[in-house]
Amino acid sequence: MRYAILGDIHGNLVAFRAVLADIEARGGCDKVWCLGDVVGYGPEPHSCIGILRNRKHVCVAGNHDWAAIGKVDISDFNPDAAQACRWTTQQLDALDRDYLAKLPEKLVLGEFTLVHGSPRYPVWEYLDPDLFPMDDICQNFDYFDTKFCLVGHSHKPLILRQDKAGNCLAVSIFDKIGLNVEGERVIINPGGVGQPRDGDCRASYIIYDSGTQMMYHHRCNYDIRLTQEKMREYKLPLSLIVRLDYGY
Repeated sequence: MRYAILGDIHGNLVAFRAVLADIEARGGCDKVWCLGDVVGYGPEPHSCIGILRNRKHVCVAGNHDWAAIGKVDISDFNPDAAQACRWTTQQLDALDRDYLAKLPEKLVLGEFTLVHGSPRYPVWEYLDPDLFPMDDICQNFDYFDTKFCLVGHSHKPLILRQDKAGNCLAVSIFDKIGLNVEGERVIINPGGVGQPRDGDCRASYIIYDSGTQMMYHHRCNYDIRLTQEKMREYKLPLSLIVRLDYGY
């Protein structure tokens, strides 16, 4: 079985379509595993939900997904994120809201745990060594029981490895990721589809081949200008428009 692992689509329909086309060009997938934040920031939340719902998939709740329907308080959002969230809410129909409301905080699929933020705080916590101490981040290995955990939220591709002795290390993600290391547990972030933040403006995702126990990390170009034009049309915050050029 082949699984497309992706997250943080953030209402960026152009990027999402480009990723789906790239997946098909690489042989397709049997199912999409979505790590949340289908909406928020971007200009086409309704269409992104619709396309995802029409594919064979599972999805967990992101903070922007639940904020858009009032299940998460936006008082902790920065002003631009809060403005975009309020706009997003107005674009959703009843089916969209019902879909987002029913997204689980966590899914366990065989050897994989799926969350948006972290195993410890599934909807909200950032696992980002650029922002937080590794000792604190690595405590998250105590909060899931499977061998692997998939996360999003930071919009940065990342691997956290824990060896047999319990030592934890953050490493950059490579094009190929082998999952058959004996005694090792791994947390993996595939990066963001709709708003990358690792300095690379291309959309980011992973294809997982369960037969070979290999993951393949891919970056995908998309027409950023089309998304930005839509955002300007809808008067979304300038900072959210500009950051797409730079992947931050």
